[in-house]
Amino acid sequence: MVAVLAHALAVIRRDVLGKPADPGLAAAAALYHDAPEILTGDLPTPIKYYSSDIRDAYKQVEQISADKLLAMLPDELRPAFRPLVREEYDPDTRALVKAADKLSAYLKCVEELKAGNGEFRQAAEQTLGALKGYGLPEVDYFMERFLPAFGLTLDELHPTL
Repeated sequence: MVAVLAHALAVIRRDVLGKPADPGLAAAAALYHDAPEILTGDLPTPIKYYSSDIRDAYKQVEQISADKLLAMLPDELRPAFRPLVREEYDPDTRALVKAADKLSAYLKCVEELKAGNGEFRQAAEQTLGALKGYGLPEVDYFMERFLPAFGLTLDELHPTL
């Protein structure tokens, strides 16, 4: 889901906003952005960002994990995967991937709330606030035009199906 959303945000940036973006790179970057967690596992966001010391230490752990993953590849493949696994691409693409990841988390909350799981209400509110705070016009465009459809049933989406 994150790769699809990153691709969509890059297409919006390029085709709607007229700014440079590489949707293919955004999708590939999103596919690999959590790759180091294969070895480390995921650290919950409130813990990861509790303090700058924890955040910085976790970034170091992620880089070590990324290097270990790359070391498992044949030498001839490492150059192609290094920028993706180590997130060594431009800051604009990184921002789109981060926004897509947050958007994916928000859509998960919407799904859960739609299914009657009120446990996701606070997370949905916080995640929506974070998305609005990014200040990315691509995210605003996506949320304004596409987000409402995620709360609909199939019948509401297309009554003649």
